[in-house]
Amino acid sequence: MDAVNENVLPTQSFGPGSFTKLDLQQVPSPCFVVDEVKLRANLELLAEVGRASGAKVLSALKAFSMWRFAPLVSEYLDGVCTSGLWEARLAQKHYQASAQASAKNFEITTYCAAYKAQDMEEIKQLSEHIIFNSPEALQRFGTQVKNSCSIGLRLNPLHREGLVAKYDPCAPGSRLGTPVTRLAEVFETPELAQLVDGIHIHTLCEQDLLPLIRTWQALKPHLSPYFKHLKWINLGGGHHITRPDYDRSGLIRFLKDLAQETECQIYIEPGEAVALDAGVLVGEVLDVTYTPEHDPKGAYQVILDISATCHMPDVIEAPYRPALMHEVSAEARQAGEAFIWARFGGPSCLAGDQIGVYALAQVPNIGDRVAFLDQAHYSMVKTNTFNGVPLPSIALWSSQTQELELVKSFTWESFEERLS
Repeated sequence: MDAVNENVLPTQSFGPGSFTKLDLQQVPSPCFVVDEVKLRANLELLAEVGRASGAKVLSALKAFSMWRFAPLVSEYLDGVCTSGLWEARLAQKHYQASAQASAKNFEITTYCAAYKAQDMEEIKQLSEHIIFNSPEALQRFGTQVKNSCSIGLRLNPLHREGLVAKYDPCAPGSRLGTPVTRLAEVFETPELAQLVDGIHIHTLCEQDLLPLIRTWQALKPHLSPYFKHLKWINLGGGHHITRPDYDRSGLIRFLKDLAQETECQIYIEPGEAVALDAGVLVGEVLDVTYTPEHDPKGAYQVILDISATCHMPDVIEAPYRPALMHEVSAEARQAGEAFIWARFGGPSCLAGDQIGVYALAQVPNIGDRVAFLDQAHYSMVKTNTFNGVPLPSIALWSSQTQELELVKSFTWESFEERLS
């Protein structure tokens, strides 16, 4: 097996784009760098889908919650979806407030697999929609929130499209969503049916249109008898709408047809699509060793100040192999271009803190900078300080003007304050 394909999931990055113009020495290391030009371009595509289809487009804060961009997100999209009280507070303070400043209606939708009773009063004041995971949660909290916001129920269509079980909400034993086999129990129980305004599904992960269509086709026979009860249908996230090869015109047709068929307002909640290819994670080479007899690829061991377990947890959890800027391509290698294998890992004590094996034009030197692509979404929101590994700084960059602003740095005190 070729080293560049050694992990399960391929990267979804479409290349470095304008980041080839970024001087990696300009930023501290490690550092997330987000290109506001690419972010705006993604938001423009998502807004056009909303305008053309009539669907409302919400940004999933669980994927990208860099609230410095709240005014930009609120300029283009219809709202945000949150995963509980803290994200809902963030949404109201930064995103909804930005929209209100321009007199724009901006919605907050909150879904959590389970809610704490003491949080519900505040969540209902912050949210236009609250989505419950089960009929039991609906029964427990529905009456309490009914007069404050619109109520939804998350469904499990029992139709699998996920490539990896741990990211598939329809995998056997999933705790996420109410199985569609329980729909009659909900809508034929008057005290529950009168609480539900909409349904929510979220079954995709970085996927194209066809998995969404197949999911709806699997769900429709179960749901169609209850269309009359519904005001809205939320199709969740996982839609890679801003990818160059995504069938956006097909999505627009599907969303329009769905609204007409169900007579419901349709919502979608893209997360990674908002920040797709809009950010990189810059790091520095700390050490290089070479003991080829102990490595299955005869690779150089390269330790970075970037840690998979601390800074890019999905690399281990999925697992997947993030794309590297300036890697020697498979085509170049096949054409005879010289290269060496380098196995990149982090500075933590976890033996599995491995990022991947990469083809490099030459052996890296201590102090060299590297950049992993498509790291604005999910990586930034999942960072941790295991082993006392420092958190990456966060920088805002314009690929148009080359202007760079360091917007967040983390100190030792940031680490100390997380402990006791």
